[in-house]
Amino acid sequence: MKPAAASRTKHVRTLFLSDIHLGTRGCQADMLLDFLGRHEADKIFLVGDIFDGWRLRRGWHWPQAHNNVVEALMAKAHAGTPITYIPGNHDEVMRSYLGTHFGGIEVKANDEHVTACGKRLLVTHGDQYDVVVMNAKWLAHVGDRAYNAVLILNTAVNRVRRLWGGQFWSLSNWAKQQVKRAVNFIGEYETVLADEARRGGYDGIVCGHIHKAELRPVDDILYVNCGDWVESCTAIVEHHDGTLQLIDWARKVRQSNHRKRLRARAQVQTPAPAPAPLAENPTEKAH
Repeated sequence: MKPAAASRTKHVRTLFLSDIHLGTRGCQADMLLDFLGRHEADKIFLVGDIFDGWRLRRGWHWPQAHNNVVEALMAKAHAGTPITYIPGNHDEVMRSYLGTHFGGIEVKANDEHVTACGKRLLVTHGDQYDVVVMNAKWLAHVGDRAYNAVLILNTAVNRVRRLWGGQFWSLSNWAKQQVKRAVNFIGEYETVLADEARRGGYDGIVCGHIHKAELRPVDDILYVNCGDWVESCTAIVEHHDGTLQLIDWARKVRQSNHRKRLRARAQVQTPAPAPAPLAENPTEKAH
């Protein structure tokens, strides 16, 4: 089921996307295509794990919708939108191509972005600050397999929900909010990245990696996590005044679909106007 459009096309100064995981069954490619079709930006950052090399090595999965996402991004680059690609751990093969350009898309290890209001932001995927990924890669791969199993279950749950008119819902995202150890890890991750930005003299940091969208201050540092397009379908946009906004596209689509259902129900329930009474026949009146 393709998502309904949630709003009119918007133009923003900067668009940050991370953790799309093209090449996996959990990737919400149709949702992302809807989002890309509704947003134009002066600049785009792809903040890592755009495709999933780990999963693709175990088995090829690349439906047309995933191709369409690549084509949509390439079309924006060809139209003149600068796109910076910062690889993550799942697409780490791209780290062999740092400094190169692919059809207008530049590959960098990390980057600096200055907002319209002058805030300096460090842009990085964030896996280099994850101790498990850096020091026990085998354990990260085991965790990735378990995570994939949860996503398969989540896909089945969403199929059943759609049969009853429900919208996209993330089991893994819900679990992440409930498990205390996951909550503690997320908090520690945010603190470590905020410390890194502070050491570099930045005002904030934009990252991805942990699939937990966030936009909030950590002490004196602005912590910005783009989220993902597997569990939450989120992105960060910078408006032309320099304001940053976290967009939950899955929620916007749900709200849009809900409003449409309410309007359709109201039209069905509204009684048709009664027909106007027939005019009297003047010839009969004369008799």
